[in-house]
Amino acid sequence: MNDNPSHKLIIISAPSGAGKTSIVKHLLQQDLKLAFSISVTSRPMRPGEVDKKDYYFYTVEEFKAKLEAGEFLEWQEVYANQYYGTLKSEIERIWATGHHVLFDVDVLGGINIKKYYGDKALSIFIKPPSPEVLAQRLAGRGTETPESLAKRLAKADYELSFEDQFDKVVVNDNLQVAQEETIQLIRDFLQQE
Repeated sequence: MNDNPSHKLIIISAPSGAGKTSIVKHLLQQDLKLAFSISVTSRPMRPGEVDKKDYYFYTVEEFKAKLEAGEFLEWQEVYANQYYGTLKSEIERIWATGHHVLFDVDVLGGINIKKYYGDKALSIFIKPPSPEVLAQRLAGRGTETPESLAKRLAKADYELSFEDQFDKVVVNDNLQVAQEETIQLIRDFLQQE
């Protein structure tokens, strides 16, 4: 791993439906020298997603082969045979361009990356204003069956219990306010020596 002290990492984690992807997309449009770390997943591609832009879409077999080869910084089996992970090579790719790494990862992945990089990383937990609002957001996507919605809500309840393991918590009650609060946290972190 490249250990240039000027290279930093920003970790954005949240339960599904809390708004982390919207915040991450906004962050990438700011002048923060951030580049998106593309995660690997074995889940099917959703409408509008692009391979090698939103995710590297692997089969379960391809994912397990990279895992066996030790190529992941972190990984999780989020649901049965739905793996997500971060390739070590992805961090090197971004640092080689002179950018800081921006992660949009699940909660346990975020905790693991923070443990690995310590003070070089800022971990931000995006929190929904309430479990009811989270349920409305997930249902509003129109991508969930009643069973998958129940599964996501149970997982979200579990993930919310980890918020105290993050450096900062941003409540996404109003997306624009949450975006601005996140930008300020990142600016402050990037200015630290």
